[in-house]
Amino acid sequence: MHSRAVPASYVAAMSEQHANTAPTAVLADARMHELADRLLAGILAADETVVRQAYAVDATIWHNFDQRDQTVDENLVTLHDMHRRASGLAYTQVRRFLAPGGFVQQHVLVGQAKGGALEMPAMIRFWVHAGRITRLEEYLDTRQAMVMYTG
Repeated sequence: MHSRAVPASYVAAMSEQHANTAPTAVLADARMHELADRLLAGILAADETVVRQAYAVDATIWHNFDQRDQTVDENLVTLHDMHRRASGLAYTQVRRFLAPGGFVQQHVLVGQAKGGALEMPAMIRFWVHAGRITRLEEYLDTRQAMVMYTG
């Protein structure tokens, strides 16, 4: 098994960048579910307005498959690409729990793609401030995502 160390500079930068959301801004369980449900509904409907409203204006979105930060606008391009490649999308096995400055969600994204059935487990760490997502880091099984790019 190959593991890659997370650079200490990255951990320090994330801690410093999101320090203002940790102890003082407490996200209630109900608000977490409302925000996450709204985001997921927007994603499934490919509704740019709903998705954009869930994000802070300067939010950053990171994925393990490319390890780079996306802007909200870049993330919306990714959203449309996903809908072009797969249909009948749904989130199943959704689990959420509060975390300092935000929450964590685990789920399985299912649907139908050119290469076959899509069944992609994922975990997302969300940072939230003033009711909007300031950063998310999504970890997904890229091997499962390949059905969207084959066939």
